[in-house]
This record gives sequence, C-alpha cells and structure tokens, in this order.
Amino acid sequence: MTELSERCARLDQMDYFEILMVERSAAPADIKKAFYRESRTYHPDRFFHLDNKELKDQVHDLYKRVTEAYYVLRDDAKRRQYTANISGPERAQKLRFTESSEAETRAASKRQVEEQIGVHPKGRQFYQTGAADADAGRWASAERNLKMALTYEPANTRYKEKLAEVQKVLLEESRKQGDAFKIR
Repeated sequence: MTELSERCARLDQMDYFEILMVERSAAPADIKKAFYRESRTYHPDRFFHLDNKELKDQVHDLYKRVTEAYYVLRDDAKRRQYTANISGPERAQKLRFTESSEAETRAASKRQVEEQIGVHPKGRQFYQTGAADADAGRWASAERNLKMALTYEPANTRYKEKLAEVQKVLLEESRKQGDAFKIR
C-alpha cells in the first residue's frame, strides 16, 4: 500500500511512459503488456473491500491515468505528438494528453493529408487523373483535368504547380511543332 501511495503522490509529475513503466522507445506490444500488468494490479475492483475512501480514490486516479496512458501511447500519431510535447520546455504542462492535444493531433494529420493531395474529393479525383495523364504523356488531357481540379480548390498550390509543369511541356511541344512547320 505504501508503493501505491508513493506512486499516487508523484502522479502529477509522471509522464505516461513512467506511469506504465516503459521506455520511450517501447514497442506497441510492450506498451500493451505494461498496460495489462498495471491494469490488473490497480483495477478499482480489486480494492472494493477497503474501507479507506482516500486509498480507493488514489487507486481510481492511478487506474484512470494508466488507462489514459495506454489510450495515448497505443496510437502512433498521439504518441508522436505526446512525446514531442513532453520533450519540450513546457513538459510540466503537457504531461496529460487533453482534448485540445487530441484536436491538435487530428488537425495536424488532416493538414498533412490535405497538403499531400487536397481537401475536396472531386478536386483530388481530377488532380489524380491529371497527374496520371501527365505521367503517361497525355499533356492536353492532364491540363484539362488539373484545371478542373483547380475549379474545386483554386488556392491549392500543389495543383497550381502541377498545372504549371504540364503547361510548360505543352508550350515546349507547340514551339517544336511551330519550328517544324517553319522548316518545311
């Protein structure tokens, strides 16, 4: 019981890795094992018979943090965000993964996906078709599809850059054809 009291006293200074007693580099399987070990040890149902309400509350708080730690560390994106947070200068304020942290992680993932391809489904579809046309050397078709993608997402820089590449090739081809006509 003294170990429990000591852990609970330090709970607000411990990060999730310390709570589960694993290294930061721990594999997902090790995190899962640690969660099950801690969960079995500190599950509130194991302490139902105690009369000491303060001790029961400590067990409940510790179990809640063990569950919270597992919830964050088992998810790669949340784990990356959390590890970055606790490695920074604001470690003390970032020990708990809050709803705002989760929203931050979701927003970062969404931004990453959007930056890769785009936000609008039709825009992405036209962009992908246009990129495939460009890869196959169908430049006019690529230009049409990329212009259509830009109608859905006019501010998308990736779409604009790809269209500029295609238009540059089209311009070079038309110059070559113009030169071929002049030679005859």
